Amino acid sequence: MQHLDPDRLVLLALSEQPELGETDHLDECAGCRHDLQTLRDVAGLGAEGQDLQDLPAPPERVWRAIEAEIASPVAPVVDLADRRVKAPRARRRWLMPAIAAAAAAVVAVAGTVAVDRVLERPATEPVTARATLKPLSTVPADASGNVRVLADGQLEIDVRNLPLTTGFHEVWLIDPDDTTKMVALGNLTDRPDVMLPVPAGTDLNRYRLVDVSDEPHDGDAAHSGRSLLRGTLTS
Repeated sequence: MQHLDPDRLVLLALSEQPELGETDHLDECAGCRHDLQTLRDVAGLGAEGQDLQDLPAPPERVWRAIEAEIASPVAPVVDLADRRVKAPRARRRWLMPAIAAAAAAVVAVAGTVAVDRVLERPATEPVTARATLKPLSTVPADASGNVRVLADGQLEIDVRNLPLTTGFHEVWLIDPDDTTKMVALGNLTDRPDVMLPVPAGTDLNRYRLVDVSDEPHDGDAAHSGRSLLRGTLTS
């Protein structure tokens, strides 16, 4: 059976629509179906890596394997039944090693990038203080929150089940020995967890009370007096 041209199989693997005769051929020819699926697998690997940039070169052994497979001679096949020498299946002899080597190159590059990204990922910042936020008496009992202060000066706050507001929720650091002394850190968003910068020079041994308040849109930067959650930072 005459096989489809390798270049045509590549185009079909890249989503070109097969012609009527090609569809019939693929239905009957297991070899071409296998080659086409292999090419599609390789194309899929390539598509998954499209967002990768500045890729490292594949290992030299991959290219040597490709060159060796393409250049290797193809021995004739002898039919012992009638002593006829059959022509080798040159198309598939060239196509399949090249596909396998190309797939190996893609996997090698992707694997190298993945390892590099893991190694370059910054380590988790150490936590210098924590607090568990509890609801005040006027707030539903299922409201809660957790706070972590990181060594890089960021405060990570995670809240749950805060009462709805027509204004916004704001986070404060308060001196529990003088509650008129406080530092505004920023507003919560519609996300449950938020990172807020702690102003440089803030003494967390003094401003150790974390407060979440309900603030109206009135243009007044002062605390509204309506606290929802509170907790004390501990190291």
